[in-house]
Amino acid sequence: MELIWDGLAEAFRLIATFDPLVRGAALRTLWVSLTSVAIATAIGLPFGTALARIDFAGRGVVVLALRASMAVPTVFVGILCYSLFSRRGPLGPTELLYTPWAIVVGEVLLALPIIASISHGAVKALDPRVAETATTLGASRVRRWCTYVSEARLGVMLGILTAFARCATELGIAMMVGGNIKGRTRTLSTATALETSKGEFERGLAMGILLLVLSLGVTALIVAVSREEPER
Repeated sequence: MELIWDGLAEAFRLIATFDPLVRGAALRTLWVSLTSVAIATAIGLPFGTALARIDFAGRGVVVLALRASMAVPTVFVGILCYSLFSRRGPLGPTELLYTPWAIVVGEVLLALPIIASISHGAVKALDPRVAETATTLGASRVRRWCTYVSEARLGVMLGILTAFARCATELGIAMMVGGNIKGRTRTLSTATALETSKGEFERGLAMGILLLVLSLGVTALIVAVSREEPER
């Protein structure tokens, strides 16, 4: 127990004094995760909405594939990205391997099916009268899309927050294509694993605490968003 209490005391001291390694990993985690989710939202939200409103052959297969992709292990996504960005891969000349942007690409692939699938479900569950009213009023295609997103905003926000939580706490992608390089690609999850394995228990615990706070913060937002609509 002494190890735990002493470790917690030192961990909070490192956080309170803005330890450079802890601060750098935390800021990098936020930047990479927010960038990844923003890109995934820009792609996945229109795709999920279109998938819910446009009927075409094979739509069920696409929806099933999206939902199955939500459960893909991050290590598999990391292997896929590594094969793309390695020297012998098709994107090797870009020299993105072991850079923050390689992690961003991997996390976009991780977040995209989550946002697209949850957005699809939210728009699909809308009252049919929403689409009928928008069409009757002569709304343009873009205006109708904005209406769908506005009416399904609860589900859309839940999808985005869920994707952010998974990106911020994932380990496999950041480790495999980021390389856990100090001051460059080290995130909270990879730094926690590294510092603990090196015997730097206090610093690893400090980063683990920040990960926990981040995860709990996103969970609290999800709960708050979920309660907002019924109260209205």
